Amino acid sequence: MTTTLSTARPSRTRRLRRTIAAVLLGTTVLTGSALSGLSASHAQATPPAVTMVQDTPASFADLAAKVSPAVVNIAATQEAKPERAQPRGMPAFPPGSPFEEFFRQFQNPQGGPQGQNAPDDDEDGAPPQGSPRGKTGALGSGFIIDASGYVVTNNHVIDGASEITVTLQDGTALPATLVGRDAKTDIALLKVKSEKPLPAVDWADSAKTRVGDWVMAVGNPFGLGGTVTKGIVSARGRDIHSGPYDDYFQLDAAINRGNSGGPTFDLAGNVIGINTAIYSPNGGSVGIGFAIPSNLAKEVVAQLRDNGKVERGWLGVKIQEVTPEIADSVGLPGAKGALVAEVTPDSPAAKAGLRQGDVVLSYDGKPVDTLRDLTRRVAETKAGGTVDLKILHQGREKTVSVHIDRLADATQVASAEGGKAENSAAEAVKGLKLATLDQAARKRLGMDEAVKGVVVTGLAPKTETPIRPGDVIVRVGDETVKTPADVSRKVAEAEKAGQKAVLVLINRQGNETFVALKLGHA
Repeated sequence: MTTTLSTARPSRTRRLRRTIAAVLLGTTVLTGSALSGLSASHAQATPPAVTMVQDTPASFADLAAKVSPAVVNIAATQEAKPERAQPRGMPAFPPGSPFEEFFRQFQNPQGGPQGQNAPDDDEDGAPPQGSPRGKTGALGSGFIIDASGYVVTNNHVIDGASEITVTLQDGTALPATLVGRDAKTDIALLKVKSEKPLPAVDWADSAKTRVGDWVMAVGNPFGLGGTVTKGIVSARGRDIHSGPYDDYFQLDAAINRGNSGGPTFDLAGNVIGINTAIYSPNGGSVGIGFAIPSNLAKEVVAQLRDNGKVERGWLGVKIQEVTPEIADSVGLPGAKGALVAEVTPDSPAAKAGLRQGDVVLSYDGKPVDTLRDLTRRVAETKAGGTVDLKILHQGREKTVSVHIDRLADATQVASAEGGKAENSAAEAVKGLKLATLDQAARKRLGMDEAVKGVVVTGLAPKTETPIRPGDVIVRVGDETVKTPADVSRKVAEAEKAGQKAVLVLINRQGNETFVALKLGHA
C-alpha cells in the first residue's frame, strides 16, 4: 500500500507528510508555553503519557554471560539408607502433593552424574531391589555472594550431607564446609577456599520487584550443568505451607529438580530470589516455581555468616486467622489481624497483658493483616527489643508495649488424640448437643483436670458449624462456661445484642482455638 501511494501520488504523499509533521510540531508547541493559553478543561482532557518502566530485552545473552560464572553446582554426599527419609527442613507437604516432587532429590551411586544410570524409585518411594548401598549423591545449585568464597543454597540440598562439593562454571571442584543453615526458611551458607578471588553476585532489593518484571533463573536442572531460563514474576507473597515464614515469589521461568538453591536474577544481574520449590503434577516444570525473596534471604544469610545460626524474636502466643465470622463476633469491620488463641505462661505476651481472644491489629506501627505479617515481624525483631502492639481487647482498641525475647530451638509436640465423647446430652444449643465435662467424659477425651468447660457430645441433623463432637467449650464471648446452661445464656445474650456470631474458645484434643458460632436459626 505504501509503495503504490508513493509511486502514483508523490505530491499528495509529501503534502500528507507535511501535514502530519505540522500537527506533531503543533502539539509540541502546545505542550510548551502556549499551553498556558488553553482552558483548564482542555488541559485535563489530554490523556497522560504511558511510560515503559522495563523494556523487553532483545536477548538474555549478555546477562547470562555476566552472572553465570557466579552460579555453581553443589554435590552433597550422604550415607545411603535402606529407605529414603524425608530430609530435615523439607516442607511437610501432604503425601502425593505436587510440591513434594521438587524436594525429592535424585540419588545415585557416587561418581555417576545425576540422571545417567541413576536407579529409578519404586512407586512407594523405596529404592529398587539390588540397588547399591554405600554413599549417594544429591545435586543442586547455589551462587557465590562474596569473592572470598561464601556460597548460598537451599538447606534441603545439603541437609544430612557428610561431604559437600562446589563445582564452578569452569569445572573446578572445591570442597565446601557448612557455615550455618536455617531449616525454617530453607537457606544454607557454605564456604569454599580458592587461591584466587571468585566471581560473585549482589542481592537486589526484592521490595521493588513487581509482578510482570522479567527474571532469569540459572541452575543445574537434572544434573545437566549450568542452564538458563527466563520468565516473569507471576505473583508475590505466596504461601505454600512449607513453614511459618512463607513469602515466596511465584515465577513462570522453567525450574526443575536440581535448580533448587540456584538464583533468579533481575535484568540488572542482581539476585531477587533463591529458587526453592515448584508446583508439579509430573515432576517437571509447568511454569509455577517459587523463590525466596532476596530481602528475606540476605537477612538470614547475614546472621548465618556472623553467628552460624539464626536468632528470632519470640512473643509467646498461638495465633489463628480472623475469619469474617470471627471479625463480626468481636466487632471488627473486616477480617484482618491475628487472633490470640493461646498465651504461653511467663512469656513476653503474658507479661504485657495479652489474653486469649485479643486480636493483634498492628505490630511496631505496621498493620497486621494476616497471620504471616505478625509471624515474620516478630521473627525479625531482635531479642531484647521493645515494640508496641495495637490490640482489640474486649471490644476496645488499646496499645501495649512488649519486651521481645529470643525464640528457643525447642519444637512443640502435638498432643495425643482423645477418645469419643459420650452420646447423652443434657441440653442442645444451636444444634450443639452439650453435657457437663464429668470424670467419665474427661477420661474418654484424655483431658486432664486443668481443662474446664462443656463437652460437645453430638450435633443435630443438618447443623453447619466448625465445632465438632468431642470439643470442649471453654469460653463463650468473654466468659468461661462450666455448664450447658452457661453456654445457652451467653448465646442468648449475644443474639439479644444483635450479633451475627459469637466467639467460642474450644479445646480440641488438648489444643485451644477460637471458632465463630453463627447465631440465628440453628
